[in-house]
Amino acid sequence: MSSYTLPEIWETPEQMGGAWGGLNQATAGSRFEQDLPVGENDFQVYSFPTPNGIKVTIMMEELRELGLDITYDLYQIKIGEGDQFGSDFVAINPNSKIPALIDQTGEDKVRVFESPSILLYLADKYGKLIPTDFAKRTEVLNWLFWQTGAAPLLGGGFGHFFHYAPEKIEYAINRFTMEAKRQLDLLDKELANKRFITGDDYTIADIAIWSWYGRLAQDKIWDKAGIFLNVQEYQNLQRWTKEIANRPAVKRGLEVDYQAI
Repeated sequence: MSSYTLPEIWETPEQMGGAWGGLNQATAGSRFEQDLPVGENDFQVYSFPTPNGIKVTIMMEELRELGLDITYDLYQIKIGEGDQFGSDFVAINPNSKIPALIDQTGEDKVRVFESPSILLYLADKYGKLIPTDFAKRTEVLNWLFWQTGAAPLLGGGFGHFFHYAPEKIEYAINRFTMEAKRQLDLLDKELANKRFITGDDYTIADIAIWSWYGRLAQDKIWDKAGIFLNVQEYQNLQRWTKEIANRPAVKRGLEVDYQAI
């Protein structure tokens, strides 16, 4: 086992290694000048089809399925090539993460960044996919914020060390695999007596959670991660995953075309 001695003060290494190592920096802000295209439709969406990115396209298509006349331009931010660090994108999301959105429907344009914020913004704007009852709305927010807090342990923890890290570290894989399976077990238990994550109604909480955990249950995020995690043992989660995957709006949200920037 290789050993590592902690320095008194950490300094950025010359090379991180791994699939994303070349993009990582310890500072925020734009790295180059950029002109993002801006279309004429109601919403301008700058994204990439990751678990966080597909939340927005699914939400847009669900709103359209409900009969709302919503239009959007969808532009691809190639995160593997660093598009998210361009000046125009950083002006929309200072955190340099997809997805990001501009609402052009009002007198003043509104920027919205971070996927759960976008889901909540659209749900509140149109009064759809979130209950008006205060207690039921709170339960949806409970699960929306659960996903926001849990997913970094799944993606940045399990996914990183299982799939992206330049070396397999047994302790890290065991640590985050245990947490990933705990989260899957939690969802499986919650869905034992509920059709959707908060009850009988499909909400933005289901969209947020399905985009990560439903796709994982389908083994469609990291190569063979579903086999490694034995996702088939979570039968309630599998039932919920399949029902949502068969929704017409979800299918469209996964198949929508991205425009080049």
